[in-house]
Amino acid sequence: MSEQIQQELDVDRFTLGLVGPDQEWAGTVADGGTVRTHTPPACWGPMITPEFRGGHEVTRPIRVENAEPGDALVVHIKDVEVTSVATSTGSMAEREDAFGSDPFVDHRCPECGTEWPDSVVEGTGEDAIHCAECGANASSFGFEFGYTVAFDEDRSVGLTVGPDGAADLAERADEATALPDHSRQHPILLYKPDEIPGTLGHLRPFIGNIGTTPSVEFPDSHNAGDFGQFLIGADHDWGLADESALAARTDGHMDSNDVRPGATLICPVEIDGAGLYVGDLHANQGDGELSLHTTDVSGRTELEVSVIKDLDIDGPLLLPNESDLPDIAKPYTDAERETGKALAAEHHVDNVVDAAPLQIIGSGATINDATENAFARAGTLFGMSEGEVRARCTFTGGVEIARLPGVVQLSMLAPMALLEEQGLAGTVREQYDL
Repeated sequence: MSEQIQQELDVDRFTLGLVGPDQEWAGTVADGGTVRTHTPPACWGPMITPEFRGGHEVTRPIRVENAEPGDALVVHIKDVEVTSVATSTGSMAEREDAFGSDPFVDHRCPECGTEWPDSVVEGTGEDAIHCAECGANASSFGFEFGYTVAFDEDRSVGLTVGPDGAADLAERADEATALPDHSRQHPILLYKPDEIPGTLGHLRPFIGNIGTTPSVEFPDSHNAGDFGQFLIGADHDWGLADESALAARTDGHMDSNDVRPGATLICPVEIDGAGLYVGDLHANQGDGELSLHTTDVSGRTELEVSVIKDLDIDGPLLLPNESDLPDIAKPYTDAERETGKALAAEHHVDNVVDAAPLQIIGSGATINDATENAFARAGTLFGMSEGEVRARCTFTGGVEIARLPGVVQLSMLAPMALLEEQGLAGTVREQYDL
């Protein structure tokens, strides 16, 4: 590719809800370079905008110098800044006849039948999105239970507002959402939900959908083992024949609230250039994303990227901030190592195995399926039996729910010798200052 390789690359163009090898590139960044993005809210806005082919609005793919299939891409998350001043969210209700088999993907006007119709906004409320062809309400989603949150200037807390506050924000929805210039979604603030007013919440921004481009095209919200289930047998362009076809996913849609500033993500490379994409910033989220949606926001990210050659993984690895690790999965202290040596001498153990934290992301139709997927990925990575993976994660780690119904983070203190063999030791040592 003749495109100039940039040490610093700014990205502000987005797809219409798809990730795959045929998407237009955003540019090329150097191995070891910096990527900056400015993204719109990824979830509710695209969900109510019928032009979108997927449930999110993420960046065009970013080519990374030296990245080839069979490598891995290291993404250091340096900063996440929320630029929206408010958002609306909640649990969803589907609108009959506004879609085919999947309300996130195959949109159609319930009156004239136009597929993925252009749409216009008239007024506010859940009937504000209209088909440009016939004028019918063309959005496939409403709220079962919804609320609107206003943020403080520092984006440290959010407060749910009542009918007057929600109506005011709906009237200036584009401005309050801070939509980037090239975004094509309608802001969810237009819907002006107003449940649970006066509720104060802590904010802790993170990236919900970040990863590398799969070798086949997926709706961006379905690039995961749980949401991807909706593609199996679906009667649209992205339908999959069976479960095995989901193996092409790269699990970019994790919704892990630990993917925040200070964390490091390691992603599989399935196409030349990796095709890093970013979106779905959230102001906060409880573990599991129990409403299936949370506080979607516009925002900026700063990422540093580098390539690990010949690290062939089929799903992401996460090195969260040390404070986000389970207590028993945190790095050993010097005092603990010395105590371990004393125990080894007392009990005739030849060697205390040095180890360091690692999380394996797993996804599947259910939490159990996702955990089994993580077991399998860990076993393949380290050449361990499932029994050994279970033992190490029980004694030195655990499993956490990133999103219901099926994304997990499987933690373990992985033997340093095995991290060395896979080329991961340097990245892990840098992350935890070992």
